[in-house]
Amino acid sequence: MSGCGKNSATSPEKPAHAEAVGHETELLRLTLTPQATQRLGIKTERVGQDSITARRETAGEIVIPAGAGGVPTGALSNIALIGMQQVTADGEIVRARAQATLARTALTRADALVREEAGSVRARDEAAAALTTAQAAVAAAIAQRRLLGPAIGAMTRQSSLWVRVPVFGTDIATVERSRAAEIRPLGDSGPPRIARPIEAPPSADGAAGTVDLYFALDNRDRAYRVGQRVAVALPMGDGNAFGISVPAAAIVSDIYGGEWVYQRTGSSTFVRRRIEITSMSGSRAILARGLSRGNEIVTAGAAELFGTEFGVAH
Repeated sequence: MSGCGKNSATSPEKPAHAEAVGHETELLRLTLTPQATQRLGIKTERVGQDSITARRETAGEIVIPAGAGGVPTGALSNIALIGMQQVTADGEIVRARAQATLARTALTRADALVREEAGSVRARDEAAAALTTAQAAVAAAIAQRRLLGPAIGAMTRQSSLWVRVPVFGTDIATVERSRAAEIRPLGDSGPPRIARPIEAPPSADGAAGTVDLYFALDNRDRAYRVGQRVAVALPMGDGNAFGISVPAAAIVSDIYGGEWVYQRTGSSTFVRRRIEITSMSGSRAILARGLSRGNEIVTAGAAELFGTEFGVAH
């Protein structure tokens, strides 16, 4: 009997409704209920034009500072081989110092014999030459050890680290190499750490066509580790970037590296817009195209809208 009766129950109102629009392949217009908007924490702002210091986002690697004239130690270095070379170099220093001690003793004895008129001046001169040679060997052994950098066990306790940043040879002339770079861990939107430029031994990758730039990073709080990949904002030599400015928190990326923002087109409707970033500095980005002045975009909840659009969040 209940099956023959009329069902008066109505389905609950859906919190989000997706409607296809006529531009950009498979883009949807999202319509949210007031409850869904509040639950997702949606906040918006109107974009305008702004000026920020021109910077280019790239990636770098934390490496151990080079010794006097040496090469920085990074993740691609053979740590085991470096350790063996350090042990050998330490042993060479001990051997050279022992030879210098023997040569000094021989010179003292030869000089005493000459003063007592029991030895030859030639023997004293030969002993002096042997001491000079031994001292030169000590200096060479110490210099060779410095080239190998700090001991393996002390590498993780460095108060200052270097950041190695590969830059394409065609772009190296546009980087302002006298200004500091901004460093932050990958995926971290927090405040960056400033790294000053330094003169380092020249290095490059011929196969990739890149030249390495180096920056010194204060790491007394042990926030970074050797081999860690970091995001680097390089200062560009073309001054300030001027254009439409949006918060970095409003930008979402797809699996293909495309960058988007959500524009509010109505009181409860949102559409994803493709953008192209010219430069980023801190928490702001300057766009080359994608938005117009006065457009209202989502600054909080963009990731939630992205999940809603592709069926990840409800």
